[in-house]
Amino acid sequence: MDSTLSVIKAISDKNRLRIFCALLVHDELCACQITEFLQVAGATASRHLSQMVNAGVLQNRKQGRWIYFRISSEDPSLSPLFKWVKGKLENSRQIQKDLASLEEILRIPCEDLSRKQRRSGTCTKS
Repeated sequence: MDSTLSVIKAISDKNRLRIFCALLVHDELCACQITEFLQVAGATASRHLSQMVNAGVLQNRKQGRWIYFRISSEDPSLSPLFKWVKGKLENSRQIQKDLASLEEILRIPCEDLSRKQRRSGTCTKS
């Protein structure tokens, strides 16, 4: 029961739910891309992502300086929950806005995005 509660808590926050929905559409996103579309500080995005990884909702991998996140496939019993969430939110105005924003963000190389975030103060240096 504790792991189920952790998963539900991990997606119960608006920004974490936005991250989750973005990853339902995009197989993998870099932490800097997630930070940019949420328009939050890097530390805030990192806290959200860590909670989701710790609950088993997301998996991550490091490639050079970049950390990429994707929806976890380790626990197939979560699939019905993930499918239900997708069905409930795929037509949400906020999710549609996020996906449109992400299309623009994905055109920017991670290096440039990270540099922009450091200049604007929305990201911490690695």
